[in-house]
Amino acid sequence: MYGLVNKALCEMLTRSHGAATWEQIRVKAGVDVEVFISMDGYPDAITYQLVGAASEVLGEEVDKLLYAFGRHWVLDTAAQHYGHLLQSGGRSFREFLLALPNFHARVSLMMPQLVPPEFACSDIGERTLHLHYRSQRPGLVPFVEGLLDGLGELFHVKVHSRRMPAHSEGPGHAVFHVEWSQSI
Repeated sequence: MYGLVNKALCEMLTRSHGAATWEQIRVKAGVDVEVFISMDGYPDAITYQLVGAASEVLGEEVDKLLYAFGRHWVLDTAAQHYGHLLQSGGRSFREFLLALPNFHARVSLMMPQLVPPEFACSDIGERTLHLHYRSQRPGLVPFVEGLLDGLGELFHVKVHSRRMPAHSEGPGHAVFHVEWSQSI
């Protein structure tokens, strides 16, 4: 993963728990990198180690941390670093989700070594759809749930998503039934 991911995790945890706690997490994870460079590549294992150590140090479930990180990614990291891409992704929550399959293609222009997840939409209604998520990285479904809620907040809609386990095709694929309200 690009350093931007680990840097964003550091920012989220430092903001909510302080620099000393982040240092404790980093040491517990066995990560010797003190400052992540946004556009440098790092092994995925580092991110998993940091999340696992944060879970232990904070006494929080990994899924809860990943969910919070998904929200943080949309509302802080993406807004700060990709604001123009977020704005060009659609004028509404619905438009953004429908354009999501193309979002990473645009990000890949800036990050050529990116190995992004794939998204696709099906069963599209006025305020519902099924969002298909495929990734080579296991265990990140709660992160996607946080992304969806963060996008809802960004677009001022109330989002309800639930994973549809019967539709999954293995550990790297999940389908979400996503519903949203009118603007709040």
